[in-house]
Amino acid sequence: MKAIKWLSIALAIFSLLAALALPDTIFAECICTCINGVNQPLCTSSLDIPPICPPRICPIEPPSIEPIRPPRIPPIGTERCWMEQVLNPYTGRYEWREICR
Repeated sequence: MKAIKWLSIALAIFSLLAALALPDTIFAECICTCINGVNQPLCTSSLDIPPICPPRICPIEPPSIEPIRPPRIPPIGTERCWMEQVLNPYTGRYEWREICR
């Protein structure tokens, strides 16, 4: 009987330590956001599997001129990069961002 009690105490302590060792937040690698007025997946890495984004009504993007950017080699795993207007969920405004695929 003492062995079962000791085992349950050890298991409870181990579970508590394991829960404390886990990170507080989980960072998503891909998000669904409005890009050029269309809800599309936006991933931080070319190796991430993009999610299927649900239909969403995106705000109309304001007319603006694409910023000039210096030529550079695309990151590994992508073929080309271009600038697109991406909705910033914190400000509710579109911002120019470099998209590579």
